[in-house]
Amino acid sequence: MLATLILVTYYAALSVLVTLALYRLLLTVVYLRRGEEPSPSEFCDFPHVTVQLPVYNERYVVERLLRATAALDYPRERLDIQLLDDSTDGSVEVAARVIEALRAEGVRVAHLRRSDRTGYKAGALHYGLQQSTSEYFAVFDADFVPDPGFLKRCIGYFANERVGMVQARWEHLNRRESLLTQAQAVLLDGHFVVEQTARARSHRFLNFNGTAGIWRRSTIMQAGGWSHDTLTEDLDLSYRAQLLGWEFRYLTGLAAPAEIPTDVASFKSQQHRWAKGSIECLRKLAPSVARARRSVAIRGEGLLHLSANLGYPCLLAVSFLLPLVVGLRSSMRLPMATWIDIALCALGCSAVWLFYWVSLHRTGIAASMRPILILWALVVDTGMAWHKSLAVFEALMGYRTGFVRTPKSGSTDQQPTPSKPATYVTSRLRDGLVECVLACWSALGVGLAWQNGPEALPALLFLGGFMVGYGYIGGLALWDGWQAARGRRSLAASA
Repeated sequence: MLATLILVTYYAALSVLVTLALYRLLLTVVYLRRGEEPSPSEFCDFPHVTVQLPVYNERYVVERLLRATAALDYPRERLDIQLLDDSTDGSVEVAARVIEALRAEGVRVAHLRRSDRTGYKAGALHYGLQQSTSEYFAVFDADFVPDPGFLKRCIGYFANERVGMVQARWEHLNRRESLLTQAQAVLLDGHFVVEQTARARSHRFLNFNGTAGIWRRSTIMQAGGWSHDTLTEDLDLSYRAQLLGWEFRYLTGLAAPAEIPTDVASFKSQQHRWAKGSIECLRKLAPSVARARRSVAIRGEGLLHLSANLGYPCLLAVSFLLPLVVGLRSSMRLPMATWIDIALCALGCSAVWLFYWVSLHRTGIAASMRPILILWALVVDTGMAWHKSLAVFEALMGYRTGFVRTPKSGSTDQQPTPSKPATYVTSRLRDGLVECVLACWSALGVGLAWQNGPEALPALLFLGGFMVGYGYIGGLALWDGWQAARGRRSLAASA
C-alpha cells in the first residue's frame, strides 16, 4: 500500500512538472511566431510625467538611482521625480544631499517620507500618487539605472486611450559577477524575453513587473488603486486593470538595467516574496479570471500563469521521492516505469531547454555557452525548491508576512562588490540546513541508482542535479550565515 502511494504521488508530481514545461513550450512557439513590436503613436505635446522611486534603506544605490532618473531626456517642466523614502538608516542623509544638488541644477525632485511603512511599497506608491496631479507615473526600484531615452520611448503608446501600462524588459548590470548571478540572469531572461513577449503579442494577461514601467493614473484608480493585501502588488494591480479591459504594452526592445541579488539570502528573500505573492494573487483573483469575458484559452492561460509556482512543491516531492522510487523499482522489478520516466523527463526537459535556449539566443549569448548556462540555471532553480515551496504553502494557508526588501549593494560587472555590506546582511547559519539535508538525501539516491546499473541512468542524472542544486544553495547559505555572524560580532565589538 505504501509503495503504491509513493509511486502514485511521484508520477502525479512529475506530471504536473511536465505540464508546466509544455506550457513554456507553448509560450516559446507563440514567441517565435510573434509579430513586430507595435510602434507608438505621437502626442501633440509631451504630457506631464511623475517618476516614482520607492526606496527603503538603500544607501549604496540611492545616489545612482537619483542621478540616472535626473538624466532622463524629457522636458524638465513636464517631469517630476518623487523619492518615496521609507528609510530608517543613513540613506536618508545621502538622498537629501543628492536631492539638494539636483534641485540646484533645476531638477524637480520631491523627497517624500511617511511616518510609518503602512502598505510597504504599495503604500508608498499610493502616497506618492496622492501628492501629484500627473496622469502618468513611471516606477523604478532602487537598483535600476534607466536609459535617458526611456520616457520618450514609452510615452507615445499612451496616445491610444485604451493603453493603461507600458512595461520594459529588464537587463542585468552584474550578470557575470558570480555563478549565482549568472543563473539568475538566465532564469530572468526566459521570463522577460520569451514569456512576457509571447503574452503581449498574443493579447494574453500581462503583468507589470513592479518597476521599469509607466502607468496611467486613471487605470490605477479604476482598478482600485495599489493594494498591499498580497506581496506582489504589481501582479495584483495588473490583473485587476486588465479584467476591466485596459490594454498593456510590453517593449522587448527597450532594456532597463538593474542589479541582480549578489548573495543567496537576498536571492531567497526575493524569490520567497515573488512565489508567495503570486499564489496570494491566485487565491484573490482566480474567480474573477475564471469569469472574465475572454476566451477559454486566455482565461486558462491566466490561471496557469498565476499558479505556476505550484510546480515547486511538485519539484520538491519528486526530489524527495525519487530515491525511494529507485529502491522500489529495484525490489519490485518495474522495467516499464523506467521508460515512462525517460519519456516524461525527455519531453519536459526538451521543452524547458528550448525555452531558455531561445531567450539566450535573443539576448546575444554565444551558442557555445548556452548549454552550460541553461543546465546551471536549472540546477540552481532546483536548489530553491524547498524555499519556494515554503512560500507557496504559506500563501495557501493564508499565513501573512510583511514585505521584505532585497538589499542592493551597487554591484556591476565592471565594479563587483567584494562582500555584502555588513549592515545589510540578513543571512543566518540555519538558513541552509534543510537544503543540505536534501542534498545528502539526494546523494544517497545517487548511490542507490548507481548500484542499479544502466536502467537507473535517468534517475541517476536527476538525482545528481538535485544533489548539486541543494548542496550549492544550502552550502552557500551556511557560508554566508557564518560570514554574517562574524560580521555582526565584529560590529558589536566595535560598538
